[in-house]
Amino acid sequence: MRILLVTDAWKPQVNGVVTTLVELQQGLTALGHQVLMIEPSGFRRFACPGYREIELAWRPGREVARRIDDAALHDGGIDAIHIATEGPLGGAARAHCIRRGLAFTTAFHTRFPEILARALHLPERWGYAWFRRFHAKSSGIMVPTAGMFDILQGYGFTPLRRWSHGVDLGLFEPVPGADLGLPRPVFLHVGRLSYEKNLEAFLDLDLPGSKIVYGVGPLQERLQREYPQVHWRGVVDRSELARIYSAADVFVFPGRSETFGLVMLEALACGTPVAAYPVAGPLDVVAPQRDGRDGGVLHDDLRTAALQALEIPRDRARERALQFGWEPVCREFLGHLVPAAPGADLAVTKPTQNLHKLVG
Repeated sequence: MRILLVTDAWKPQVNGVVTTLVELQQGLTALGHQVLMIEPSGFRRFACPGYREIELAWRPGREVARRIDDAALHDGGIDAIHIATEGPLGGAARAHCIRRGLAFTTAFHTRFPEILARALHLPERWGYAWFRRFHAKSSGIMVPTAGMFDILQGYGFTPLRRWSHGVDLGLFEPVPGADLGLPRPVFLHVGRLSYEKNLEAFLDLDLPGSKIVYGVGPLQERLQREYPQVHWRGVVDRSELARIYSAADVFVFPGRSETFGLVMLEALACGTPVAAYPVAGPLDVVAPQRDGRDGGVLHDDLRTAALQALEIPRDRARERALQFGWEPVCREFLGHLVPAAPGADLAVTKPTQNLHKLVG
């Protein structure tokens, strides 16, 4: 199948959305599908306000339209179109698909209404109303967790589709003997230092041992100044993360407004238990299984969760992550795609091939 994937989030950006989409592309390719990308490189770009390390395409409408039409008319056409983000590229692709009568799916990766509410003091319902309009023409809105599904359903989003995310279980696995050279226990956080991450909830905790944070972002200078006792390590190569996760005793995830929380899965895959709040995201990633076993502790008191997580066996954390391999996640994604061709279940330029058969 030839799948057109449109995203405003792509390398060299470093965040969970980019990681998810890169691994999705690789997973689909491994299954024998061809993924055509429309992403920010090759476009004139500008720095995103408040997140200057993120560059967005500037007025990309005409070029996006040309690329979609070119892909549809050449080399076998397009079987399905997926718009992964709501930025300039996603908006331009959405508008052109509507003009051309092409069906497409979308995804809800980031809870921007909460981010906008905190940054601009706008009512959350305003943000959700705007995003609901963006997704209104989608043939399927892919949502990573049951909690996020319920939230969007409450705001009138439709049609919603559950699509879990995965983790690279080959890259993220326990590293025996890993150590960060800090007094134990070591409480770790990895992620952007930005408004929506609620990082102060972790930094303010009275915990034994050491706190260490990997990441950069708009709050970096202030947080480093206000919390000098925390070990700040910036950004490292992705290949180093398995050793870092493995060297920690607990991964603390203080976010309350995440759609998923991929870093939790990465930590679990390395055998590091997670401490988090019982909210959407952690409830799906860390929640107890049918046999009562889980990969961490969820509690309204984050300190209690962090201390109790020290008692979770590391092999149990790894077992939880094993349920999130990328192959089944990719197959679930394929099952939610729709034919791009208007008014039919056939591929755009392959009129004798049914999309369901292409999915296999």
